[in-house]
This record gives sequence, structure tokens and C-alpha cells, in this order.
Amino acid sequence: MPAIVVDRLRKTYVVPEREGGIKAAVAALVKRRTREVEAVKDISLSIEPGEVVGFLGPNGAGKTTTLKMLAGLLYPTSGGATVLGYTPWKRDRSYLGQMALIMGQRSQLQWDIPVVDSYRLNKAIFQINDADFATRLQELTDLLELQDLLRKPARNLSLGERMKCEFAGSLLHRPQVLFLDEPTIGLDVAMQRRIRSFVAEYNARTGACVILTSHYMADVEALCKRVVVIHHGELLYDGLLAGLVRRFAADKTITVELTEGHRVERSDVAAMINGAPLEPTGSGWRIQAPASRTPEVAARLLSKLPVADLTIEDQPIETVIEKVFATSAPEPGADV
Repeated sequence: MPAIVVDRLRKTYVVPEREGGIKAAVAALVKRRTREVEAVKDISLSIEPGEVVGFLGPNGAGKTTTLKMLAGLLYPTSGGATVLGYTPWKRDRSYLGQMALIMGQRSQLQWDIPVVDSYRLNKAIFQINDADFATRLQELTDLLELQDLLRKPARNLSLGERMKCEFAGSLLHRPQVLFLDEPTIGLDVAMQRRIRSFVAEYNARTGACVILTSHYMADVEALCKRVVVIHHGELLYDGLLAGLVRRFAADKTITVELTEGHRVERSDVAAMINGAPLEPTGSGWRIQAPASRTPEVAARLLSKLPVADLTIEDQPIETVIEKVFATSAPEPGADV
């Protein structure tokens, strides 16, 4: 049975609007103008227990709205969803005790008291017994290296330290579904890597289902085999990350480094690659070739140039995602 099932979920906001100025403000008291904004449009998907799924889209695509509905914070306009067999917006206590929503730059820690006291408050809220609380706190402290942070007030923590503490506090009740909304935003590279490792470790240890939104593609590449892409509230793609790359990145990048002291004219290289785009590097050339022609182009370069090194790479995932947004929507829910 899937952990999460979403069936034609839709959320529409009614937004007031008026012109600037006092006259318009007075007129709005008599007749208020509004417009409808469709944040989420007929999204359907299912996620299995233990899956880690990347939920991607530009700002305003509807990602956070979808997560808030699945976490029970918002009611949908229409459609339905179940998470662990519960309807999220009914806010059943049993459901709330099995999920966690972690949002970057949003704090659940009490600002002026030691972090460990915030954890004791969560212990009371989720009715965690003393033995489980002690065991889980020690486990999370070891995994996230919190030993020196537990007795500090949250206001004295750096952003990276606070995010580590946020994760620990959100996981004390051992949730089986994690909604992670930009959990590494604003963190330095080292801290991003540590948070990613922790999420992967938590998923492996508990089998928790994870939905991750992030603008850092390194997060997605490190954690997610499957991605769901939405744009303007609509589902554009649902399938394997590798399939997304194959589908929207028809080219590969060939980088040729020439042996020291050798130089080859652009026209000579262009003649070997039949018009494929190329640009010079410090010691060679970078070529964009269709994936189907990459072996042929690489073989020709190796046979005709004094090659010191040659690498073939897929396009960066950021470039692939930009192409997804730039194209017309493919068939909703298409898997690869």
C-alpha cells in the first residue's frame, strides 16, 4: 500500500486586488475586487513507503502549498489525499504523531530557552516515554553532533547549528513521513552535505518516506532516484531522475584536453564534429554533441587529435530542469 496517495488535488486562493491611492481604497470598501489564483491544479501521484522523492519547481510552482495540504495545514479546494491511510486535513492525532514538516528558515525551537528544553516540550506534546526519549535524543545527538548545542538558547545558534537542532527536534517522535521544504537553504556547502547525509541515514534506519523540495540540485542528486516536477501548479513530470536527464538532455558535453605544446585551429576541430557547438578551454575544446553521436564524435577526436585527456559528461541537472520548465508540459504522470 502506498504511503502517500494524491488524487486530483487542487488549491485555489481568492486574492483581493485594487489600484493604489486613497480613492481606490475607499472604493474597495464598497465593492471589493478579487481574482482566483490556482496554486495547485489537479495533481495526482503516489509514493511508496521508504521512497525519497524530489519535488521540484520554480518559485510559485505550488510545491509548498502541496506539502502544507499533505501535512494538514491547508484544506484543498477539491480532490483528495491520504498519507499513511489518513486524510491529512482532518488532523487526526495519530497522523500528526507520524509525520514531520521541516521548513528551512522557519523555527520551531523556543527562542530564549536551551534547545534541550524545546525537545522536552516536544516529548510532552508527542507523549514520548522517558526511555524512548533518552535513546532517541542520544542517537540524534550522535548523528548530528549536537553535544555542545543542547544547552544553548536557540537565539545563540548559527543558522547551520539551528537547522541541525530543528531536524533533531522534528524527529524525536520517529515520524514515518518527512516533508522537507528547502531544508538546506542558506547553509554553507559543508553543512548542506551533512544534512543530506543525515536524511539518507534516517531514511535507511527507519524506512521513512521523504518528500524533498530544494533549489540546490546537489540535494536532489544525492538523495532522490525519483523526481516530481510541477510548474504553475501542474504536474510536468513524474519518474526517475535519470529518465528526466535522458528525456530533456539530448546532448552530452565532451571535453578534450590536448597534450602540452599542441594547438589545433577551431576550423579543424569543427570539421571533425560536423557542426556541433564547441568552445575553447585553456588547453583544448569543449563540445556539445547529441547523445546518439557521442561515441562517434569521441572516436574521431581521439584518432585525429593529440589528446591528453577526454571526458564525456551529462548536462548539469540544473540545465535539465530549466529545459523542463521551458518546454510545453509533457503527458502528466509520465514515467521513464
